[in-house]
Amino acid sequence: MPVKPRKIPMRMCVGCREMKPKKELIRAVRSPEGEVSLDPTGKKAGRGAYVCLNADCLKRALKQRQLDRALEAHLTEEATQQLTDTMQRLLLEKTLEDKA
Repeated sequence: MPVKPRKIPMRMCVGCREMKPKKELIRAVRSPEGEVSLDPTGKKAGRGAYVCLNADCLKRALKQRQLDRALEAHLTEEATQQLTDTMQRLLLEKTLEDKA
């Protein structure tokens, strides 16, 4: 009997609105306490939304308030800066990983 190919879970990026495999995206999460952060593991508890591992997609999602809407939360300037900093750090780690 032939083996069925595994189903790849797809999610939509809130920045560019493209459907992509879940593993290519990073999850932004609003914890039950209301704290918003990026979750590289995708396992934190709370309401989530997905964004491409791309600074431009995050910037667009923040500017158009798509992330606010998806997470049902108002993002403060401080939270926005923290998300941007975390994205820069993750991009740097990925770049270094790719070079190794």
